[in-house]
Amino acid sequence: MNMKNSAKSIINYKLPSLFIPALLMLALFYFLYYKINNETPPIPDHQPNTNTGLTRVSYNQDIKPLLEKRCVVCHSCYDAPCQLKLSSSEGITRGANKEKVYNPKRLKAMEPTRLFIDAKTNDEWRNKGFHSVLGNPGDNDNKSLLQMLLELKQHNPQPDKGKLPADFTLDIERDQECPTQNKFNEYANEHPLWGMPYAMPNLNENENMILNKWLQAGAVIPRTDILNNEASPQITKWEAFLNQTSSKQRLTSRYIYEHLFHAHIHFNETPLDEFYRLVRSHTPPGKTIDEIATLRPYDNPGSAVFYYRLLRYTPTIVAKNHIVYELSDQRLQRYRQLFIEPEYQVNKLPSYAANIASNPFKVFSDIPPDSRYRFLLDEARFFIEGFIKGPVCRGQVALNVIEDQFWILFFNPDQKIFTTEKAFLDDMSEYLQMPSERGNHLNLLPIWSDYWRQQKKYIASKQRYFNKMQTHDLDHAMNYIWNGNATNPNAALTVFRHFDSASVEYGFIGNEPETTWIMDYPLLERIHYLLVAGFDIYGNVGHQLSTRIYMDFLRMEGEDHFLVFLPVSKRKAIRNTWYQGMRSELDSIFKAPMEWLTIESVTGYQTKNVQTELYQHIKQRMGNLLPSAYQINQCGNKSCKQKVNTNLNNYKLKIQIDNTMKKISRIKGKRLHEFPEVSLVRIITDDPEQSFSYSLLRNKAYKNVISLLSDERIRDMQDIEQDSLTVVDWLVGSYPNFFFTVHINDIDHFIKQCTSIKDQESFERFVERYGMRRTNPEFWETADWFQQQYRKQRPLYSGLYDLSRYSNL
Repeated sequence: MNMKNSAKSIINYKLPSLFIPALLMLALFYFLYYKINNETPPIPDHQPNTNTGLTRVSYNQDIKPLLEKRCVVCHSCYDAPCQLKLSSSEGITRGANKEKVYNPKRLKAMEPTRLFIDAKTNDEWRNKGFHSVLGNPGDNDNKSLLQMLLELKQHNPQPDKGKLPADFTLDIERDQECPTQNKFNEYANEHPLWGMPYAMPNLNENENMILNKWLQAGAVIPRTDILNNEASPQITKWEAFLNQTSSKQRLTSRYIYEHLFHAHIHFNETPLDEFYRLVRSHTPPGKTIDEIATLRPYDNPGSAVFYYRLLRYTPTIVAKNHIVYELSDQRLQRYRQLFIEPEYQVNKLPSYAANIASNPFKVFSDIPPDSRYRFLLDEARFFIEGFIKGPVCRGQVALNVIEDQFWILFFNPDQKIFTTEKAFLDDMSEYLQMPSERGNHLNLLPIWSDYWRQQKKYIASKQRYFNKMQTHDLDHAMNYIWNGNATNPNAALTVFRHFDSASVEYGFIGNEPETTWIMDYPLLERIHYLLVAGFDIYGNVGHQLSTRIYMDFLRMEGEDHFLVFLPVSKRKAIRNTWYQGMRSELDSIFKAPMEWLTIESVTGYQTKNVQTELYQHIKQRMGNLLPSAYQINQCGNKSCKQKVNTNLNNYKLKIQIDNTMKKISRIKGKRLHEFPEVSLVRIITDDPEQSFSYSLLRNKAYKNVISLLSDERIRDMQDIEQDSLTVVDWLVGSYPNFFFTVHINDIDHFIKQCTSIKDQESFERFVERYGMRRTNPEFWETADWFQQQYRKQRPLYSGLYDLSRYSNL
């Protein structure tokens, strides 16, 4: 602070002379305090900068919202280019690092670089290879890296129409250029069009001015004020519950923590943007949280005494890792009902040794399996979304083994099923060991032998139980499928895969899928521990491949559960249609016991198309739950009702548009070849406040979906001919691949041109008229509208879209 100017300002206000010496003494004390403590006094948001003559802009009011809309949409989470996470002030000051977190070819595990966890100060991050993008505060002679990247874009704007030049690299596995301040001139000479925002339209004049003022003034980020935690009373209650000292409670708390460690926890009746993380801390409730930094939630905390705490989550919310779990008084009572009230003993707390801790069937053997299963079912979508999004933002290791569209169901916990019996699970626990116990390795032979041998023993044991099962009539067999007690929408889920990302929606969306999973407790639990709790995004190729292979086992298990409900005479033929091409090769490698295919479980089918008939019975079993789930997808809240516009004309207009948009779903096969994975459509009306949004989801057919070595983007014509399109009237996905905009008066032509696409040329004409290319000057305005629309549809569950996967069409 400039003391001379401060004194002059005081005099100019003509305060009474008695106040002037006191204020000067206070200012002197203020200056000496920070001088003695080697700290820089905080600078208010709008303090005049006497060195530059510029008025400082407000970080919180001007800079942060601008960074979110234009920078965080590509720079957040683990897949942020150059690990530059601009979603928090800590990420901005940490800077960039050229080492890629996502590296499927890595031979040696990478050192973790989790923001807030693996280092706490900028000096620590510099020691881990991160370089500043803000430059040195107060150094007005040298521009910061961010400023130079912005100026490069201003001086070399990208084209404002057509496709981007081939010089731009947009592939998900592309090599990244991460220039330092000293190497920037070399970068600029080699890639003059690679300024920021990368491969997107320039910022407008006002946006550039705001950022430049901030950067020229030293890129001051005010220290975060103490946040207003509306959930404080509930946090006190929950931390008291989680830290009770009885063995029963400690085992319960460990189970809860290992399943919610990745959640963005929200407390009911608190602001929609207030979230927390459940962490382990060295410090007890009432003290500042000191998070214990372990790679996995079941790793040894290294301390005999630690505490479960709820830590405020402060970064900007982005859709790709926003997995919400709500806590409330009702939830607390539910936990007591499931875990505390049942009569069981915990005589000894389990070890944190890797071979024990990685196996939930050993660690939590004392907790009744029925309680564990019901805990998972209560919020099944949350746990499925865990492996779809994961704590790592992008779940491609898991996604490579699943279809583009399929349904998920669950066995009914109210029916006696042997896979939820304690004796069975205790006997099987050794066979249910997962590869994360071995950490990072390069020897895959144990995976192809040990774990598959264990899986075959588990299947063989289940086979013996199948032999004892009675045959059920089709109508009666439906009782074994959970219907959420007609109130819980988690009972029926649809998964859409979008190549390198995926989405989970309530209900049965789209056409009848080729495959469906029916999950029991052991399957649901293993998926969580394999792909969420046990997955190491920093791991080497051995860890990632072994995880993927094991996921193949689990996917096949879920699909086989579905086949059990079909007649013996049809099972093998249906299964053979699923396992063609590369699938048949893998099926021959992992030759599982198949005797269950000959055991009749369900009778009473009336038609030859037994799979469709089964789907019809399942839908009847779900009853009114499916329309309710559809409404929840539209408004994003399980307690909401579908918002029907009271204006009859608007309501009729919406129905008309819905019926018109459904025509797009008729497009099949090779005509979809040019379509992106996820396209979002805006229907504009004459009323600026009334626009409609739709999602076009391309479902690709794969034969090599579980190939370990082949590039799954290379598909033959037989695959392509099976492609389909799902159209829904809400926004789906975290990585939109393309935006389309059309005025309501032009919608008939939009549909006609879309459904007339036959080849690349006709698709490009369609994009030229209705598409929003990366080069379009109106791109940011359109992107902002979809961001706002998503927030409006799902106020609690939405986050910023990631635009890094946007197609160059």
